[in-house]
Amino acid sequence: MQVQTPDWVKHAVFYQIFPDRFAISKQPRKRLLNNASWEDWHEMPTLQGYKGGDLWGVMEELDYLQDLGVNAVYFTPIFQSASNHRYHTHDYYQVDPLLGGNPAFKDLLEAAHARDIKVVLDGVFNHSSRGFFFFNDILENGPHSPWLDWFKIHDWPLAPYTGEKPANYEGWDGNRALPVFNHDNPEVREYIMEIAEYWIKFGIDGWRLDVPFEIRTPGFWQEFRERVKAINSEAYIVGEVWVDAREWLDGSQFDGVMNYLFTAPTIAFAAGDRVDIEQVKDRDYEPYPALSAAGYAEKIQEVLKLYPWEIQLTQLNLLASHDTARLISIADGDKKSVELATLLLLTFPGAPSIYYGDEVGLVGKLDPDSRRGFPLEENWDKEILETHRELIALRHAYPCLRTGEYKVLFAEGELYVFARILDKQELIVAVNVSTSPSTVDVDISDLQSKPNKLLYASDKVELKDRGDSQISLNIPSRTGCVISEQ
Repeated sequence: MQVQTPDWVKHAVFYQIFPDRFAISKQPRKRLLNNASWEDWHEMPTLQGYKGGDLWGVMEELDYLQDLGVNAVYFTPIFQSASNHRYHTHDYYQVDPLLGGNPAFKDLLEAAHARDIKVVLDGVFNHSSRGFFFFNDILENGPHSPWLDWFKIHDWPLAPYTGEKPANYEGWDGNRALPVFNHDNPEVREYIMEIAEYWIKFGIDGWRLDVPFEIRTPGFWQEFRERVKAINSEAYIVGEVWVDAREWLDGSQFDGVMNYLFTAPTIAFAAGDRVDIEQVKDRDYEPYPALSAAGYAEKIQEVLKLYPWEIQLTQLNLLASHDTARLISIADGDKKSVELATLLLLTFPGAPSIYYGDEVGLVGKLDPDSRRGFPLEENWDKEILETHRELIALRHAYPCLRTGEYKVLFAEGELYVFARILDKQELIVAVNVSTSPSTVDVDISDLQSKPNKLLYASDKVELKDRGDSQISLNIPSRTGCVISEQ
């Protein structure tokens, strides 16, 4: 079948926002709680505490996002819930009143769209919560509830809160707080489809799907795609799948997945043996052991061969998320690892996604630490921020960085060089992850142009045109650069 994906995603730079932790509105607003006992914004977060971020706060920071070069936002869940992360959905039709409710979201959506910033929401459709009305009815009425067949009830009595007793119903990953929907029930299926349609009609630009691999009902995701795309053919559907996702990326289901198959080797190459194993073990990706340039080239070529090119261009590429430790903490505080990995991210095919705060060097180990409040400007790492600004601007300025062919030119030792090629536009990207400087002659005979001008360098790079279809590069340790034609 011919694969079609949303064109705008190929040109998007995403910013992932955890709404409770990004920004609190500074303007006077009609709030549900005016004197809430929020946790201190700048203290270490807890698993259950709220810090009070809201959607008005995000709206007030749209200028910052636009200045950074962001043109798409992915929100972790925003619907009414009894958890700061909101993966425990109470009501799929109501934005959480603590975030400002549906009116705040409507205002934010309009303000974002006025700046040509797309908005993608998190769809948690595998499971709901103990507070979800339909499940709560079962807790109140037991076998008499009309909603019994909406969930996977095994026995009675149900024990939604008592850990020493069997739950007697299926919870996601054994968690009794997250009752799993019975997707084989046509009414459940229709309910979820209508939620997806409702918010697309409301104006959102796509769905990020939480643990979609858990839903095995035949045809479910095919129907989801058909119904969403019938309303907006350019809506983005991206799944949270950490592994080989060919099963879902055949053109009939998702437009892309969160591309942890890119994340892992990129961190393993850029950070190498600096990776703090405590922050990555027991995760569904492995950014270790350290990779050589040849090893990285091999892994990246494998990733690029997995899916059709149209899908590659709409993958959601990332270095960190709310489900991982932050990149700088994974790299044990090494700033160069962040800068090199960010260069590789922003020059790779597919849509790059920046986890809020990573662009200013926000630290954070595994959850809940990786979900800190966005820092005050006085605590920003301005060098990391400038790296992001420069590289995002380059990505927007050069179409070859977005949709061009990806061609490895050199991969030996700890030096990796590749080209991005679109028609006659050609850029060369070189990354030296070694602690020593590196000098190399790169064969560019396969390129139409003679790239010999430094567009970007994280340190002083010497570049010489050898005149015989080669360029000579002298790259300091832990440095990357981008080269163009004069």
